[in-house]
Amino acid sequence: MSKPHIAIIGKFVQKLARLRGGGSALPGLVVEKIDPKFTGSVLSKLPRGIVVISGTNGKTTTTKMTVELLEGQGLKVFTNRTGSNFARGVTAALLNEVDLTGKLNADIAVLELDEAHAVKFVDSVPPNHCLLLNVMRDQLDRFGEIDNTAAMLEYIAQSTKQNVVLNREDPRITKIAQQLNPSVNVSYFGLSQKLLSHFPNDDSLHSNKTNASRQSASVTLNDFTGAEATFNLDGQTYATSLKLRGIYNIYNAAAAMALTRTIMGTDIDDEKLIQSLARVAPAFGRGETIRLNGTDIDLVLVKNPAGFRLALKSFSPKNTSTMIVINDNYADGRDMSWLWDVDFSSLAEDGVDMVSGVRAYDMALRLDYDDITIRKIEVDLASALDDFVSQNHLPKRIYCTYTAMLKIRKLLSKKTNLEKVL
Repeated sequence: MSKPHIAIIGKFVQKLARLRGGGSALPGLVVEKIDPKFTGSVLSKLPRGIVVISGTNGKTTTTKMTVELLEGQGLKVFTNRTGSNFARGVTAALLNEVDLTGKLNADIAVLELDEAHAVKFVDSVPPNHCLLLNVMRDQLDRFGEIDNTAAMLEYIAQSTKQNVVLNREDPRITKIAQQLNPSVNVSYFGLSQKLLSHFPNDDSLHSNKTNASRQSASVTLNDFTGAEATFNLDGQTYATSLKLRGIYNIYNAAAAMALTRTIMGTDIDDEKLIQSLARVAPAFGRGETIRLNGTDIDLVLVKNPAGFRLALKSFSPKNTSTMIVINDNYADGRDMSWLWDVDFSSLAEDGVDMVSGVRAYDMALRLDYDDITIRKIEVDLASALDDFVSQNHLPKRIYCTYTAMLKIRKLLSKKTNLEKVL
C-alpha cells in the first residue's frame, strides 16, 4: 500500500481514537500492522537525518532541549512530543505531522526512546546520530540487571551511522566507545572536576569506584549557582541564566548542547546556542511549576536513588510545603526498595505535609526511619492532592513517580490550565 493511503488511514484512526478517548499510540499500532516500514521510509528522507536519545534518566528534558536548540539554529525539527517513547508512539506522532501524501516537512527528527524499545526501533530505522545519557539501577524488574541496560544502549550506538555522543562521567557509557566502528564519530559531554561529587554515577553511588580515565569533552558543565550556569564549549567559556530548575536538568543541558554541536558541525553558532538554552523551560513534570489560585506547585519526577538525591539537593524545602507520591505501576517499576538508598535528611527540619500513592506506607516508613515528621498519609491521590493544595498558602512541591506525575497533572488540569500531555 502506498504512503499516501497509509497516511490517510492512520489519520482516520487517529481521529476515531481521539473521539473515543483512546490512547495516542493506537494509530501507530494500526500503521505498524499495515506497513512496518512506513516510519523508516518517511524519516529516512529527512536531509539532516534521525537522532535517537536514550538512557535511564533525563531523556524527556534532554530531547526537549535538543529540539529547541536545533530550532534556534534554524532547523525544522520533528519529535515525538506526545510523551510516548515507544516505537509506535513515534509513528503516532509522525501521523500528526505528515501531510496526506505521507510527506514530513522537517529537516531532522529528534526522538526520545525507552532503552528496550530503542533497540527494536534502530533495527528498522538506523539513526544518523545518538546521545546516550546514563545507566542507573532503575526499574530492574523491567530490564533486568544494569549491564543488560548498558548492552541495549551499546546496541543503539552500534546501529548509529554517523555520530555518537556519550556521557564522559558514566563508565558504562564511555565503555561503549570501544565497541564502535572507527568510521563513527564519538564525542563526549561532561563535568568539571569540582562538580563530580554532585552527580554520582551508579558505580560511585553503590561503591567507591570512580571513572579514572576521562575523555576530552566537547561540552563541559563547569559550575552552577541557582539559575546561573557556566559551560565550556571546546575551550570557550559561556555563562548564562536558565529557566531550567534542578541541577540534573542543568547537566542535561550540557548533553543537549554537545549533541546539537555535533549535528550542526561547522554550521554551529555557539552564541545562538547559549541564547536558545536560556529560553528553554522545563519539560512537563521535570521541575515544572504550575500556578494554582496564586500558589506555585513544583512537580518533580523521581524514579531512582540518584535522581531523588539530586532532586532533594536541587530544591530547598525552606518555606515550602512538601508532598511525596510513590506508585509502583509498571511504568514506575515494581521494586521500590531503592527508596532506602535515598538520604531524606534535608526534609527533617520542615517535615513532609502529605505522603500518598500506592506505596504511601512504604514511603512513610522510610521517612520515619530518618525521623522525618509526616503530617498526613492518604493513599487515594485525588483526596490527598485536594487536601495538600488547600492546606496553606505556602509554595508547594510534589516529588512523584511517573504514573503519579501523570495523574497529578490530570487532576490539576481540572483546576488550572496545563500543557496537554497524551
